[in-house]
Amino acid sequence: MPVSAAASAREILVRLHDVMASRNPAQSKLNQVVQIIGEAIGSEVCSIYLLREGVLELFATRGLAEEAVHVTKLALGEGLVGTIAEDVEVLNLDEAASHPDFAYKPETGEDRFHSFAGVPIIRRERAVGVLAVQHSEPRKYADVEIEALQTVAMVLSELIANAGLIDAAGAAGARPQMTASIRLSGQKLVEGMGSGFAVFHQPRIVIEHTVAEDIDAERRRVYAAFDKMREQIDRMAREAEFGVAGEHVEVIETYKMFAYDEGWARRINEAIDSGLTAEAAIERVQQRTRQRMRQIDDPLLADRMHDLEDLSNRLLRIVSGQMGTAAQMGLRQDTILIARNLGPAELLEYDRRRLKGVILEEGSLTAHVIIVARAMGLPVLGRVRDVRRQIADGDHLLLDVNEGSVLVRPTLAMEEAFDAKLSLRQKRRAAFAALRDVPPVTKDGHRITLMVNAGLRDDAAALDTTGADGIGLFRTEFQFLVSATLPQRERQQRLYRDVMEAAGDRPVVFRTIDIGGDKALPYLNVEAGDEENPAMGWRALRLALEREGLMKAQARALLEAGAGRTLHVMFPMVSEAWEFDEAKALFEAQRVWLNGRGRRLPLEIRYGAMLEVPALAEQLDLILPNVDFLSIGTNDLTQFLFAADRANPKLAERYDWLSPSILRFLRRVVEPAREAGVRVGVCGEMGGRPLEAMALIGLGFDRLSITPAAVGPVKAMIRSLDRAGIAQEMARLLAKPVRDMRGALGAWAATNGVELA
Repeated sequence: MPVSAAASAREILVRLHDVMASRNPAQSKLNQVVQIIGEAIGSEVCSIYLLREGVLELFATRGLAEEAVHVTKLALGEGLVGTIAEDVEVLNLDEAASHPDFAYKPETGEDRFHSFAGVPIIRRERAVGVLAVQHSEPRKYADVEIEALQTVAMVLSELIANAGLIDAAGAAGARPQMTASIRLSGQKLVEGMGSGFAVFHQPRIVIEHTVAEDIDAERRRVYAAFDKMREQIDRMAREAEFGVAGEHVEVIETYKMFAYDEGWARRINEAIDSGLTAEAAIERVQQRTRQRMRQIDDPLLADRMHDLEDLSNRLLRIVSGQMGTAAQMGLRQDTILIARNLGPAELLEYDRRRLKGVILEEGSLTAHVIIVARAMGLPVLGRVRDVRRQIADGDHLLLDVNEGSVLVRPTLAMEEAFDAKLSLRQKRRAAFAALRDVPPVTKDGHRITLMVNAGLRDDAAALDTTGADGIGLFRTEFQFLVSATLPQRERQQRLYRDVMEAAGDRPVVFRTIDIGGDKALPYLNVEAGDEENPAMGWRALRLALEREGLMKAQARALLEAGAGRTLHVMFPMVSEAWEFDEAKALFEAQRVWLNGRGRRLPLEIRYGAMLEVPALAEQLDLILPNVDFLSIGTNDLTQFLFAADRANPKLAERYDWLSPSILRFLRRVVEPAREAGVRVGVCGEMGGRPLEAMALIGLGFDRLSITPAAVGPVKAMIRSLDRAGIAQEMARLLAKPVRDMRGALGAWAATNGVELA
């Protein structure tokens, strides 16, 4: 009979427990296991394959030819069994032969069986075998049957490990000791430099006992562990100090929400009901989470799953009594922390005086831990492959996230070069900091407005540290991206008001929510879906105009937050003039609505548009009379203009911001805007690079919104620049472009003494 409830799974585990407790040889135990499982789920075939010497060997079967045992072997990735082991994924097929990876082994006599289901047998996060069932009638195995198979596979991993049947190479997980210097590359998550010794965040806890003797006792253990974990999270939330409040506080609150999630606790209890120990139940639910993570294309939802993985690790350490993480043992020297991934709470446990950087095997720009690390000023390098094989505990590391790399076991010459670069970086930062109160005025007396891009509450502090003129782009979607639920209007309003108060009398330009494309919000069911080009799909203003409730709530939050001030609102990804008109009308309707209810409102509202879709340049005559300002987003504009995905590494360096096409396009926009009396600026990365910023000023731009770190170098360039001279040079170059525009502009800057840091 098919498995119908956790009680049935528990009965299977009880029978397996008796088998495991017997003194029979391992082979005899495996032979009994396949009989028990096959009978329990009414399957004609049940087989166990184990990884031995790098291949999957048929070790026991009920239903296949007995002579195939220890004869049939499959490489990783070969056939259905090899695919399950390689991908560490479940397969459930009503017709096995229809799968593209199906491989027929005639000695097994399996040709008369149609349905197939297989689950990986996992040990230390890698597949060490496969448990498979087959049936002559085509049918999909029920979810409860697959759950039972996965639970049994977990128990099997203990049996085969104790019997010494696991492939030795896999079990050891060791690597030969290395002494040579190597350079590893990764993704820049939080820029900066740091030197320290490698410390691994957490040794993996191996579950040694999987079958529960007393289910009620196991349930009490897990309840106690939940209480202790929640107490720890609450304490960390109270004690977290960042200097000022910020978005990372909301991250911790979201993390707390996961810790108190009843659904998660219920799934662990259901696993205990099936007959697993508390540790095995947590690990069982964690395995499901990892499998879901591998199937999730949405990076934001995957990041939320990482938070749950972090909590699972914490709960597992508590219930097993193995609390010895690197944080709890304490850092004894300057440290570069290494982890597969980290949760925000785990990062907060470390001594910030000793922690100099973090290296992650995974990680992404939108992960909660990255937001917290940025608030801590801690450099983070992500997506570094084979870390555990390349780095040993205690190795000296030189982390340079600005270069996207880490030097492992550096030579003395490497250390000296790194120290020199770090010293130079610190001196340059000090020199740029000295320019904080000096205005960005060209040598011929032209004042350039330098503003910063922001997205978190803390970012407003950059106005004082850099001396910037204001925030030229506040990305309001960040609040939505780091939240597990839709931020309510009052919460949005509080953020906007705090940012404006921190800015004082300096302007803050709020860009309305830009979601969709690569910025999906699972709780809104806003996804790229089947779009082949999500960056050019249903996103930003297109989506916001469709979801009026979302935009109305944001409009009211901005209008009430800006009471008594001048409010600057900018709409993203405007493609045609009517889209701007419609968005402005929506805001104005909310202003009238609030005014009718006696609410305090902004003294003035200035409306602007992002020009990042080239089509809008053909409607400047229609939009310029209605906007107060334009801001050119050079990041999206470049990929749209060249039909080049900026996330594609092959195209990332191919199309230059200083190409004649880009520069001529920008001139087409800035000249009519200036004639219409409309201020136009640049708020993309292009404006944050001194050479590119010099070219923009030569085209007539006098308003740049850039990253805080770029303010000093760009200001130094401006103060060494003759605006009239670069304007003449730009006119000459664009009239008759040379192939290497970058080289030509660099040569002009060198000849004319322009400082390009």
